[in-house]
Amino acid sequence: MTGLLDALVDDAGLFPPTSLDMPSAVRRHRADLAAAEPMLAHRFLCPAARIGEFLAELAPEDRVRIILIGGADPAQTREAIRTVTDAPALTLAGIEWALAPLAPAASGTEPMAAALDVALRALAEGGAGPDVILFAEPADVTGAAALTAALAARRESAGRPLGLKLRCGGVLPELFPPAADLASALVAAAGAGIPVKATAGLHHAVRHTDPATGFTHFGYLNVLLASAQAVRGRSADEVASVLLDTDAGRLADLARSLTPEEVRRVRSGFASYGSCSTSVPVREAADLGLSGHAASPAGGRSPR
Repeated sequence: MTGLLDALVDDAGLFPPTSLDMPSAVRRHRADLAAAEPMLAHRFLCPAARIGEFLAELAPEDRVRIILIGGADPAQTREAIRTVTDAPALTLAGIEWALAPLAPAASGTEPMAAALDVALRALAEGGAGPDVILFAEPADVTGAAALTAALAARRESAGRPLGLKLRCGGVLPELFPPAADLASALVAAAGAGIPVKATAGLHHAVRHTDPATGFTHFGYLNVLLASAQAVRGRSADEVASVLLDTDAGRLADLARSLTPEEVRRVRSGFASYGSCSTSVPVREAADLGLSGHAASPAGGRSPR
């Protein structure tokens, strides 16, 4: 099981429900870097529109790996890419981009494919290096298969690695996809050899219902192990059963059952997920006996 959880968690402290202000988010990230918890990827998620605000908080000695979140305005994202690549303190570790706002209302090309081409041009024009991965997000997970096909078709010509971003929840109930749809997306990505990263709603390790909102959330362990089943070639129904599992012990046992080669394959197919807390994922992994590392006190408050 060694390495299954390494560099799994990207720092999404700016996003709900934690929604740290920029000074607090930068302080927390700086403290997490110093603590060097292996489960944290030590990549800071920042909307393209806020890159100037982020830079204003940096100290001269700071060195940060940043993932930009592209917006509806390709020109703004292109300029943010240029700002990051020109900043000595920053390394551009990736771009995440929700494609729906870029999709044309009518086009001879499949809308998500057309939107993907817009995003790829912005990366090239912004000077993003060939090793900078683009994680493209469909309008919802039901569009993941079409987007996966578009990503696979552009794998050779894109000039950079390409991945699929899947939204697993949010601040509204309709943002939580059905397990069957999420499972189908994971199976499609695994079948095409397209890496996945997840976002939103994965506040705890195991599937649960939030008593404050009544929303039922997937756990980050559910999604990671469902991806493992997809990589193993399991059916969408089998993958969905892992997404729906609420038995923490059973999920932990499944994680421990993976061979080193399976762990390598799983993590090549599941890159990471964004978490607004950087302490809760680490603490809960340790509670399940999947990590020997204690959570850093710098990790910020727990999500609701």
